[in-house]
Amino acid sequence: MTSAADAVGQAGAVVADADVPARFRSVLGHFCTGVAIVTTCENGEPVGFACQSFTALSLEPPLVLFCPARTSGTWPVIERVGRFAVNVLAGEQQDVSAVFGSRGEDKFASVSWTRAPSGSPLLDGALTWVDCAVETVHEAGDHYVVIGRVTALGETSGRRPLLFYRGGYTVTETGPDAMPGGPRPDDWF
Repeated sequence: MTSAADAVGQAGAVVADADVPARFRSVLGHFCTGVAIVTTCENGEPVGFACQSFTALSLEPPLVLFCPARTSGTWPVIERVGRFAVNVLAGEQQDVSAVFGSRGEDKFASVSWTRAPSGSPLLDGALTWVDCAVETVHEAGDHYVVIGRVTALGETSGRRPLLFYRGGYTVTETGPDAMPGGPRPDDWF
């Protein structure tokens, strides 16, 4: 009989401490995520950043979460303002993701936007959006876990989402309705 430790060793999953960040990035890169832009406005000035770590958390009450890095220049502004919008990017918005994923430039110079009910920027062309108030914040390693209470929701569309997988962008070739039997509303969440 093989112990769990032996099995892990045999599978090659044990890595030296120095290799953990690179291995972690490689392994988790195999988990496909959506791409969103988290935005807010402070004193009329819009700010935002590209975010892969966004997800639904609760239906009752409606809560979402995202995880900004401790080094984020946008997060302190969102924290001060206390509200934010999450713009879910469409498949054709790779350029928008690249702009909001970079540092230093005026990220809003190349995109059109309107205001959510909270005043946070809603990017034109986004697949949909979620407007939120900051509910709670937790420290978690080199990031924060920010929980937001949903205050307003955008319309939905049949367009494809922008996805991030193994260090690059991708888009689904078929929609969820193409799955055998199709998804049922109670299958997820």
